[in-house]
Amino acid sequence: MVLAQSPVFRRPLVMLLVGLFGLALAGCGYNNVPTLEEKAKAAWGEVQNQYQRRADLIPNLVETVKGYAQQEREVLTQVIEARAKATQIKVDASTITDPAKFKEYQDAQNQLSGALGRLLVTVERYPELKSNQNFLALQSQLEGTENRVAVARRDYIQAVQAFNTEIRTFPGVIWARLFWGAKPMESFSATAGAERPPAVKF
Repeated sequence: MVLAQSPVFRRPLVMLLVGLFGLALAGCGYNNVPTLEEKAKAAWGEVQNQYQRRADLIPNLVETVKGYAQQEREVLTQVIEARAKATQIKVDASTITDPAKFKEYQDAQNQLSGALGRLLVTVERYPELKSNQNFLALQSQLEGTENRVAVARRDYIQAVQAFNTEIRTFPGVIWARLFWGAKPMESFSATAGAERPPAVKF
């Protein structure tokens, strides 16, 4: 009893307890929720960057096509209108937990993809346009951008899956509710062929 109360024995015991408490706190997952949330927000930012890159290419593409195929005014108008709608809808990192806003954003991007696809099919009727150097450069940039969009969406989906799993499972669910107030994030719903980027053929 006297030995246990001795400062020689008490100091290592206190250090051991402090060390065990620190390890328990570090391993409990307290920091997992904000870490995974920030990763998902960063991935979302990259999705937005790539969609913006695609939107920035479209005016030049439309102008180039217009120079060779003015009679395709209806298709060109659809692309311009779809681009305008897609760029007006903003879903930032603070609102990706809102299913309605997220769906609105995704629907607008899908509508733009469809209109762009119809425009590119129209190009098949104009061989002189398909050989235009400016058009070929835009084609290459668009193909690269569609690939980047697909990769950014995949990375975002994986980041959201990790975050949503963390805040729904133990012990993350405790930290999410008590300390962080975390809500599940929305993810892109898969459409047919969504696992691969759209084919851009001219």
